[in-house]
Amino acid sequence: MTGDSGASPELDAEALLSTIPSNVDVAGLKAETLMNVPSAHLTLNDQLEICRRARDAARRGIGVVVTHGTDTLEETAMLCDVLHDAEAPIVFTGAIRPASSPGADGPANLVDAISVAASDAAAGVGVLVCFGGEIHHARGARKTDTTSLVAFSSPQTGPLGRVTEGHPTMWSRVPRNPSLDPPNLDGRVLVVPTSAGDDGTLARAALATDPDGVVIGTLGAGHVSPPILELWAEAAERIPIVVYSRPERGVILNATYGYRASEADLRETNVIPAGFLSPQAARMKLLACLGSGLNVEEIRWAFGQDDG
Repeated sequence: MTGDSGASPELDAEALLSTIPSNVDVAGLKAETLMNVPSAHLTLNDQLEICRRARDAARRGIGVVVTHGTDTLEETAMLCDVLHDAEAPIVFTGAIRPASSPGADGPANLVDAISVAASDAAAGVGVLVCFGGEIHHARGARKTDTTSLVAFSSPQTGPLGRVTEGHPTMWSRVPRNPSLDPPNLDGRVLVVPTSAGDDGTLARAALATDPDGVVIGTLGAGHVSPPILELWAEAAERIPIVVYSRPERGVILNATYGYRASEADLRETNVIPAGFLSPQAARMKLLACLGSGLNVEEIRWAFGQDDG
């Protein structure tokens, strides 16, 4: 994005490459513009197209960098990791400051992402997010700051590595999950949080729209009020209900607490724990599962990969 009186999408892929300093070798890079819109305007079909194009290039053994608006970068990166089944790296990056702003961070992030996509260390890892010199896995990355140049973090795992002086270093890895290849993302999945004093109004309104699945929030490590648990347990008999914990770190417990509607009661229902995934990441994965025609037990198995 660029503009002195309000930034808007103007730079295509070739223009982005032209912002890279002349002392950086970009020979052999191919620039391709798929779409040029604010990421808040992307549709699910747009995101699926982006992910397929990146995956298909990776299948040809080509490292891929996807430049993406930061508002929904984590959702598209998560979807791409669900689809990605090749060894070549796919790396998402973007910018917090518009290209026309002093100290624009886009060129540095792009150079770092290119170095990661070209590195042997990133091969076989899956989809990564490179931002502010840090390397994150797509499944754990979240945008946690609206203005910081280090806008993305991984509350659960921490960064997997760092780029220093143009050289990527990977010091940890996240196990890869089996891939999916949904023909579409036509299902409708809602995210419904909970809070203190929740009387179920939002939950009932969401279910009244007849969704194909719901991602629901819990307090603490898997706790809700008894009426809320009863409502979602009943819904889970009909549609997949995926459940996340409100804290950014941690997972749904199994049997630490024993009061009504704590994690033990929750796990006795048919709801599906999302593990360490954020609600937005869980939604993208559930959409991919539904689009791939998975039944509830297959969806439970797919999410179980992250429910450690």
